[in-house]
Amino acid sequence: MSLFDLSGKSAVITGSSRGIGKAIAFAMAEQGCRVTISSRKPEPCAEVAAEINEKFGDGMAIAVPANISSKDDLQALVDETNASFGKIDIVVCNAASNPYYGSLENITDEAFMKILSNNVVANNWLINMVLPQMKERKDGSVVIISSIGGLKGSPVIGAYNISKAADFQLARNLCVEHGKDNIRFNCVAPGLIRTDFARALWENPETLKRALAYTPMDRIGEPEEIAGAAVFLSSKAGAYMNGQMMVIDGGQTIT
Repeated sequence: MSLFDLSGKSAVITGSSRGIGKAIAFAMAEQGCRVTISSRKPEPCAEVAAEINEKFGDGMAIAVPANISSKDDLQALVDETNASFGKIDIVVCNAASNPYYGSLENITDEAFMKILSNNVVANNWLINMVLPQMKERKDGSVVIISSIGGLKGSPVIGAYNISKAADFQLARNLCVEHGKDNIRFNCVAPGLIRTDFARALWENPETLKRALAYTPMDRIGEPEEIAGAAVFLSSKAGAYMNGQMMVIDGGQTIT
């Protein structure tokens, strides 16, 4: 059996109707994992679930729309996944928001609170909803999709970067609290990836030029190039990795 095999496992993946989340869902399903596709809009979720079921077999994916800012929505996401798959072995906290582009000096309290709530607090909500069953089984994996922004300052996405740095610490702290129960908490920190979420960065020629100037591979990443890390962290291959972050950025942060 492959170290990366996820047969018999089930995963909840937020923000999985497109981009990195969708790529992770396909990669996990390819390894035999049943996946719950979730984002705010029902139609894209249903479309992705249908694609996965067509490619990997009926029953491999379900669609459960949820707004991560709603605790009730997240609880329904957990409840419907449990009802369909019987358990949740893996949680991938991928959904995030960044409604503000500018300095911390000018950000409104509302925008700052939304970023922190959606990108940090909501992750903790969802994780704690699934923790009891993971503790009972003495097994589970949580993967938080953070960002290299959590390692750097920025004049325009500072609040977002602060939230992503907090995600690193969320994983560390949860590891300390629950590592004894054989539950793993890790972050993946992508660089600039070709997603709709990051479109404002890679579609702007000047922004792209600045990013590539410090990227040894001289290109931005693709969503599929992040998916393997989530599979690794959720499988036997990553069984002893806990409280860590994996940087996947084409070398940008080393220059």
